[in-house]
Amino acid sequence: MVNQTTTLRFGLDLGGTKIELVALPSETNSSSDILYQKRMETPKGDYLATLQAITQLVSEAEMALGQKGTLGIGIPGAISSKTGRIKNANSTCLLGQDLQGDLQVMLRRPVRVANDANCFSLSEATDGSAKGAKVVFGVIIGTGCGGGIVVNGQILNGVNAIGGEWGHNPLPWATEQDVFLPCYCGLKGCNETFLSGSGLESHYRFRTGRDKSAKNIFALRAQKDPVALQLTDDYMVWLAKGLASVINVIDPDVIVLGGGLSNEACLYQCVPNLWHNWVFSDKVLTQIRAPKYGDASGVRGAAWLW
Repeated sequence: MVNQTTTLRFGLDLGGTKIELVALPSETNSSSDILYQKRMETPKGDYLATLQAITQLVSEAEMALGQKGTLGIGIPGAISSKTGRIKNANSTCLLGQDLQGDLQVMLRRPVRVANDANCFSLSEATDGSAKGAKVVFGVIIGTGCGGGIVVNGQILNGVNAIGGEWGHNPLPWATEQDVFLPCYCGLKGCNETFLSGSGLESHYRFRTGRDKSAKNIFALRAQKDPVALQLTDDYMVWLAKGLASVINVIDPDVIVLGGGLSNEACLYQCVPNLWHNWVFSDKVLTQIRAPKYGDASGVRGAAWLW
């Protein structure tokens, strides 16, 4: 039996490989207490099956907890302000779909949808490693390169729903030695092609003809492999330049790194020692921090959309 009173916040992270749902208490002073958590594989390329999977996860959670909840969803894309449908999603089965409207019909409640990087940023700004900061820039450096801006606890979505999308700006202050690889967006030399994990892997392949994961490339750095050392040194310069351009525009109090590459401890020491070369200030007070909630930040931030 499900109590119809809404006392929970459900957050759902809709990824390309997994769908994860968590339940948080509605009271803001206990938001770090996850009451329920479950994940399942994403039905790849099947929009209807994806809707059914989300509905199943919510139904099972409400049955287990005996309560209804608000629902926020983080997606690898955004809702077009022109059509109300999904755009810019690397999960292509979502493109052009009325995800929010379809789920509201199936779940019989309002649903809020936001970009997954925005959800990550909101989580870390609300009660994560950037708690108390007025302006927060959340960075995703994983398979892709995303970003989100939170100002005074509110997501800065923007009129085009692309606030924080630094991944598809060109690498700033590029040199003749920088190789501009093609990006899936149709352009070349986007930050994503330099700063994402897949971008780092592509540059390693370009230099060596071999395939290595981003994690393994940094492991080779620790072993003093000369190619990995040079490439990861270049990577930290690229990241410092990319973040310096963000600092010059929005001047955040805190930058929080997320995604797989955020686990590389050397970034937190090396990048702030470099970015002063491009930040238009005599002193850089912006802090760079690791996420408090790691991989769980995105799904928690989705719950915070309510």
